[in-house]
Amino acid sequence: MANGILIAAMDFTNVDAGEFNDWYDTEHVPERARVPGFLVLQRWIGVENPRLSLATYDLDDVAVLQGPGYSAIGRENSSPWTKRVTSKVERILRYEGTQTLPGAANGPAGAGGILLVGMTPSAEQDAAFNHWYDKEHVPALAAVPGVLSARRFVSAGPNSTKYVALYHLTEPGIQESAAWKQASGDTPMPQHVRDSITGRLRLVCKAYRRA
Repeated sequence: MANGILIAAMDFTNVDAGEFNDWYDTEHVPERARVPGFLVLQRWIGVENPRLSLATYDLDDVAVLQGPGYSAIGRENSSPWTKRVTSKVERILRYEGTQTLPGAANGPAGAGGILLVGMTPSAEQDAAFNHWYDKEHVPALAAVPGVLSARRFVSAGPNSTKYVALYHLTEPGIQESAAWKQASGDTPMPQHVRDSITGRLRLVCKAYRRA
């Protein structure tokens, strides 16, 4: 099996913040923590927009999302509270993916921030895109001080975004540091690949801490 990921990002501006966090913390996350195959469950809040919520769920395998444990609590079997809250949010991303880099590492504990980058290259540039990402870009960024992990995922579900990269950081500002900018600048995406990219998404978040 290959490690899987479930990512959910939403803007909860239209939901009372207290209710949203109570729902997530006391029902939604505990439900999923009881499902076999859910490994690491982490919540994040947008740095620029505190009403941006990001949740990352490391899985034994993305097939967990088709199993009986998750089916009993997800989708049409979601609780009334889940249906009420999610009917009011703006969905930004729901992503099911299989980890491609680096091996079977889960998200590390203790990160103060996370950077999510999503994009879809054209079919013609897919191989060049992955070669650049795996051989140049991720190794350079993974070596930046303050980067705890750098992982890549390929879509394994009905996602509008094909590839997602997750960078766990000691704190969100690492992605603005001089070392990060230099590593990124030293590994520019080839222009012919860049021109083929669609569906760009970039989210910078801090670790959620319940008040």
